[in-house]
Amino acid sequence: MIEILDTTLRDGTQGQAVSLSSDDKIAIARRLAAFGVPLIEGGWPGSNPKDAEFFARMKGVDLGASQLCAFGSTRRKGLRPQDDPSVQAMLEAATPVVTVVAKSWDFHVTEALEVSLEENLRMIEETYAYLVAQGRRVIHDAEHFFDGFKANRGYALATLEAAVRGGADTLCLCDTNGGSLPEEVAAITRAVVEAFPGVRIGIHPHNDGELAVANALAAVRAGATHVQGTVNGYGERCGNLNLTSTIPNLILKYGLELEGIPREKLAELRALSHYVDERANLTPNLRAPYVGDAAFAHKGGIHVSAVLKNPRTYEHVPPEAVGNTRRVLVSDLSGRSNLLAKLAEAGVEVPKETAGALLEEVKQLEHAGYSFEGAEASFYLLAHRLRGGEMPFKLLGFSVFMHANDDRPDTPTWAEATVRVKVGESVQHTAAESKFGPVSALDIAFRKAVQPFYPEIAEIELSDYKMRILSGQESGTASGVRVMIEMARGGERWTTVGASRNSLEASLKALTDGYAYALVKTQPVLAD
Repeated sequence: MIEILDTTLRDGTQGQAVSLSSDDKIAIARRLAAFGVPLIEGGWPGSNPKDAEFFARMKGVDLGASQLCAFGSTRRKGLRPQDDPSVQAMLEAATPVVTVVAKSWDFHVTEALEVSLEENLRMIEETYAYLVAQGRRVIHDAEHFFDGFKANRGYALATLEAAVRGGADTLCLCDTNGGSLPEEVAAITRAVVEAFPGVRIGIHPHNDGELAVANALAAVRAGATHVQGTVNGYGERCGNLNLTSTIPNLILKYGLELEGIPREKLAELRALSHYVDERANLTPNLRAPYVGDAAFAHKGGIHVSAVLKNPRTYEHVPPEAVGNTRRVLVSDLSGRSNLLAKLAEAGVEVPKETAGALLEEVKQLEHAGYSFEGAEASFYLLAHRLRGGEMPFKLLGFSVFMHANDDRPDTPTWAEATVRVKVGESVQHTAAESKFGPVSALDIAFRKAVQPFYPEIAEIELSDYKMRILSGQESGTASGVRVMIEMARGGERWTTVGASRNSLEASLKALTDGYAYALVKTQPVLAD
C-alpha cells in the first residue's frame, strides 16, 4: 500500500509564478481530501503569517479521512525543542502529523547549518522525541539525502538512525537538488530499506533533471511506500514530482494500491489538475501526460484512422480512465478520417465528396497561415459553408482611421472604424470610435451593424485575444499574422482564427467568425 503526501500547498508554492491565498489553500485542501489524498502538507506555520492563518482556519475544516500536516525544521543549535519558535509553531498548528526537514549531507551540516556533525544528530533525535511525546506522528524529510549518501554514506545513514531513535515512523529520502539518476535512486533506496526493516521509507524527488517521476518509480520498485509530490509538479526551480503523472503510473502501470485513492478515483484526476491550476491562476499545461488537452489528441491522418478502429493503436491507456477525452485535430496533416471524426463531434454529417473538398480547403488555408487545431469554431463554420449552410451576415468591407493628438501629447490616440455588412437583403454601413485601439473600434462598429437583426450577440463577450507573427526577419513588418480569439456566452466558450498580412483583417475575420458561430450553432444541422 503506497501512501501519498501532497505538498502542493507548501513546496508547490515555492515555484515561480505560483501564489495561493489562504482561501485558495483551504479550497485546494478540501479538493485533495475529496480525491482521497491521505496526507496534505499545508505549509510552514513558523515561516510566514499566511501559513499561520491557514492552519488557524483549518482547525474547523473537516477533511474526512485525510490528515493535515504542518511542516518545520529541527531545533536550532543551542535551543531546546520546547524553546524553539519553529518547533512550537508546528505544535500550535494542531495537526496530527508533522513533516520535519533535517540535514543528511555532511557538507550542508558544516557549511549551511554551521554545526558539528554530532550536534546535527542530536538536533534530529531531540526534536523528534519531543514532538512524538506531544502526540504527533513524525515524518523525517531527509534533505539532500542522495547527494549526502554519495558523499558520506556512513553519516547519511547515521542521520536516519537518529530520526528513528527520536521516534520518526517514516524516513523520506529527498533528492533536493533534483540531479540524481533512476539507477542511483533505486540502489540507494534499496540500501536504506535493507538497513531499516519495518520502517516506512519514502521518496521526495525534484525535477531538475526531468527525472522526478522516473526517480519516484525507481524508489517504489526498490521498496519505498511513501511518495511526496505536488499536483501538476509545482515547485521550486524545475518543480517537484508531478503527482498527476505519478499516481496513474502507480495504479495503471504497476497495479499498486494507494491508500485512500482507489482506481476509480482516477476518473477525477484531470478535473483535480485543472482545479488547482485555476486556483493558482495558471494556464493548464497543454502537453501534461494523462491530464493535458494534448494527452489524447491525434493529428496525423494515419493515427486517427487507426484510433477510430481501435484506440489501443495509439493510446497507452483509455482517456476516460483519468477523466480525459480523445481529441481529433484538424490541420494540413489531416486525412479524411480526421475531418469526418471532427465533424461527427460537432454533430455535422457530410457526404464524402464534401469531406474531400473540405480537406483541400483546410490544407490551403493552413498554408496561408490559418490553424484550426485550437479554433474549432472556425472549422465548424468552414464545414457549414461548404455544406451549403447559410451564413447570418456577410462582411463587405471596412476602414480604420487613427487620430493622433499632436497638440496634446499627453492625450492618447484614438481609433475610428467603419464597416459595411450585408444582413439578409439589407446593407448596413456603420461607424464607431474607441480609445482602446482599432480592433475595439471595429468590434463596436460591427456590433452596431448586426445587433438590430440579432439582439442575442449582446450576450457575447470577447474573453481572449492572441496574435502571432507567422514569418520572421525576411518579411519584417510585412509578415503575415494569425489571430486567435476566444469568445464566451454564459458557460460556453469557443475559439476562432483569422490570418492575413493585414493584422486588422485577420482580427476582424476572427471576430466576425466568433459572432457567426454563435448564431449558426442555434440553427438546425443540415441533412442530406
